[in-house]
Amino acid sequence: MEKILWQQVQLVKQKSPLVHNITNYVVMNNTANALLAAGASPVMAHAKSEIREMINIAHSLVINIGTLDEYWAESMLMAAETVNAIHKPWVLDPVGAGATPFRDQILHQLLQYHPTVIRGNASEIIALAKINTTATKGVDSTAQSDEAIDAGQILADQYNTIVCISGETDIILSTQHQFFIKNGHPLMTKVTGLGCSATALIGAFIGIVEDKAIAAASAMGLLGIAGELAAKESQGPGSLQMFLIDKLYNITEQEFMTHLKIEQK
Repeated sequence: MEKILWQQVQLVKQKSPLVHNITNYVVMNNTANALLAAGASPVMAHAKSEIREMINIAHSLVINIGTLDEYWAESMLMAAETVNAIHKPWVLDPVGAGATPFRDQILHQLLQYHPTVIRGNASEIIALAKINTTATKGVDSTAQSDEAIDAGQILADQYNTIVCISGETDIILSTQHQFFIKNGHPLMTKVTGLGCSATALIGAFIGIVEDKAIAAASAMGLLGIAGELAAKESQGPGSLQMFLIDKLYNITEQEFMTHLKIEQK
């Protein structure tokens, strides 16, 4: 399995997929740099006048509702409708799911366009599946990733999608597979937008990798290992960001193969 995932990491660097991001103001710079370092090509565009044209030339779409407003919501729905109609892959990041009725309404509409992958923390996945009343604290998780497995499986089955639950253990669920990735470092939770970077990286991988569950696992493994290795060199959250971007760029096969901790069920 480790070798298969490393091959996908190399494929992204070789193919440089164009990833169309409609994401939040807080993380645009972070996610663009993460994509570039991993070998992908990011574009950040939310103007309704160019949504359809941009999707036509992109390999994949990322929708992140972090700083949602009425205009962006219309752009996101237009983008999701377009990408679904032309059968291109897309990933949904349901930031703050369950926090407000407006956010939940937009998420409900987006789900009708069948995201290829849904990536969120445990609280967001639980809220999205509407099977638990666990409170969402801002955009941080108040639940552990393994607490959201049932909710994630419901979403995977209902929408025929891949569900990625981020946490101390990253869990990737599909109708056929379950992957458990135990990489990363606690310091990563002190840097805003690393979950959003994970979503963007998944967007890059699903743009060119045929098996979308493998694509999600490759992206999460890459970011987790990069975070682990970066934490060894950093003095805190600020330097962690710098070293993490560097490691996404220069990670070696030996580093990836040695550090990846993955189980398949």
